[in-house]
Amino acid sequence: MQNHEKLVIKNKFANKFKSGYPLIFKEAIVNVGVLKQEGTIVTLVDENENFLGRGYYGRQNKGYGWVLTRRQNQTFDQAFFDQKIAAAIQYRSALYQEETTNAFRVFNGEGDGIGGVTIDDYDGYFVINWYSHGIYQFKDQIVQALKNATTFKGVYQKKRFDTGGKYIDDDDFLAGERAESPIIIKENGVNFAVYLNEGPMTGIFLDQREVRKTIRDNYANGKTVLNTFSYTGAFSIYAALGGAKKTTSVDLANRSLPKTIEQFQINDIDEQAQEIKVMDVFNYFDYAMKHSLKFDMVILDPPSFARSKKHTFSAAKDYKNLLKQAIAITEKNGVIVASTNYSGFGIDKFKGFIDKAFKETHGNYKLMEEFSLPADFKTVKQYKQGDYLKVVFIKKIN
Repeated sequence: MQNHEKLVIKNKFANKFKSGYPLIFKEAIVNVGVLKQEGTIVTLVDENENFLGRGYYGRQNKGYGWVLTRRQNQTFDQAFFDQKIAAAIQYRSALYQEETTNAFRVFNGEGDGIGGVTIDDYDGYFVINWYSHGIYQFKDQIVQALKNATTFKGVYQKKRFDTGGKYIDDDDFLAGERAESPIIIKENGVNFAVYLNEGPMTGIFLDQREVRKTIRDNYANGKTVLNTFSYTGAFSIYAALGGAKKTTSVDLANRSLPKTIEQFQINDIDEQAQEIKVMDVFNYFDYAMKHSLKFDMVILDPPSFARSKKHTFSAAKDYKNLLKQAIAITEKNGVIVASTNYSGFGIDKFKGFIDKAFKETHGNYKLMEEFSLPADFKTVKQYKQGDYLKVVFIKKIN
């Protein structure tokens, strides 16, 4: 039996919630002391007792929980979760008909009406990401809703709510049948080895699907491509399949070498013809400058925050300088693919970083095209932070 609490919202924030803002944040709460147990159902009212919404208490780095309904008498029973999951899967029905892609997001948190949880489909194997102890209290209902709405092969989970934001590393298998490891999924006809039970990440970031396809189809042919913060080399695979002269993948993590080799091999690409460097990206920029290396395309997709022995990177503070380093090793008329998943600034500020980087290096540029989240990563306009992905293709003019 779940606890229920009345959560009083300061009047100055009441209209924000009335307009559909889904995140319950500390600064808005008058009586924050009533929040004791995560998973508690909360009814939001303003200081005049006017109803604003209902949701749950769950602590994550973004806030204190999520509003799930603006209906005063809504109960969070099995029927509620069944409806949300079924609607989300129906919304992605076109992707289920897509023959060249069988991995995508099927439930995107607040975008699909339940903040704090996402679900990805890897060829019939579902991976649920839980972002707070609060949402995890609804695990049984959400798994049951998946069973009611789909014919999955298996279900895995990722618990991302340990204190300090660390991943809770235990057996992630939940239901159905266990997958062989790795499973091979398809994205735009490209193969990827995916690991569902080896820590927080599976081997591919599904939100970059359209960006990867654009690199392969429109930019890579005949080009030398540098892929920084390359992880398992997904951008490099697409570039090679698009006819790149050569790809260079750089990532600090030791695992990036075998994982990238594996991705090349399952796509019948000779990894010996490519270059894979396990080193700090910032050290690689220095190395490239010293050896007069330049590239026709440089891909920048850093984490929002990264730390190595000698360098600390914060997207909010350091992206401009990262761009300046990329500009220095990009050929004239070359292209920089600048990407960030940092939600703390929007596309206009990001373009401002680009402009400053070129001005400070006395260069000219042209914005070619830009991308945000693909349609399966559904968002709500009232919560701009949820639309976090920003990718800009930039042509270096001189």
